[in-house]
Amino acid sequence: MKKSPWALLPLLLLLLVCASGALAQDIQPVGKPVGKDAQGNVIRQVRVGGIDMGYKLMGNGEPLVLIPGLGMTMDRWPQAVLEAFGKKRQLIVLDNRGMGHSTADATPFSYPLFAADVIGLMDALGVKRADVLGFSMGSTITQQLLLSHPDRFNKAIIHATTTDGGPVADGLRKRTYTDPIILRQLAASATWKTPLDKLPAIPNQTLLLVGTADPVVGSESSKVIASAIPGAWLVQIKNASHGLILEAPEQFTKIVLTFLDVDATVKPRN
Repeated sequence: MKKSPWALLPLLLLLLVCASGALAQDIQPVGKPVGKDAQGNVIRQVRVGGIDMGYKLMGNGEPLVLIPGLGMTMDRWPQAVLEAFGKKRQLIVLDNRGMGHSTADATPFSYPLFAADVIGLMDALGVKRADVLGFSMGSTITQQLLLSHPDRFNKAIIHATTTDGGPVADGLRKRTYTDPIILRQLAASATWKTPLDKLPAIPNQTLLLVGTADPVVGSESSKVIASAIPGAWLVQIKNASHGLILEAPEQFTKIVLTFLDVDATVKPRN
């Protein structure tokens, strides 16, 4: 007896679901467990660039790398923001070298070194491409990643950034930091100057996100970078400070997820 083509529909749908699940397969953790966060997520260390780099995985979906700011560890990201992101993305939440669960060696800190750490972690996890979100010092690391490794990233969110780390480092030094790792981060930040002439070559879809009342980096750098990267988005949150992600977590999350969900490109006409 000949079967109706419609009888095969459930099987075809099942195959499509399985295929899509295989394409969106979650990253498998590597390295040794070294603890758990307050929500029970396992924190691991993996050998990267001569150090043990601490990270954790959260959520499901396409990968999104979160790069923290100066003096910040992975536990400083607002939990509500992580949970909202984790519903649509698998998060790779890391500690920069020397901070939290990441060790450091005597290698002088620099933004190319920080960027190499991120790439090394992605390599260890088998991640070919990812989206990336960097905050403050992490935003400058994100700039470096787009300049040196644009092929490893899809979209980038550059949050609270600067084109000149010298004045920013000078301002932060007035807070009398004594932690040796933070002082090394400040020394690296003091040398940073965005190569503005190279920004037009960045192919990645990029969002610049900043508060208009940011006392640490201001908003002008975000405007300059957004005007130089083709097609970049610029979102300014009125009256928000450097702590925008804490002051307006729902707005921050909605803006970032909207950017990640929208394909802001059109194929060129022949």
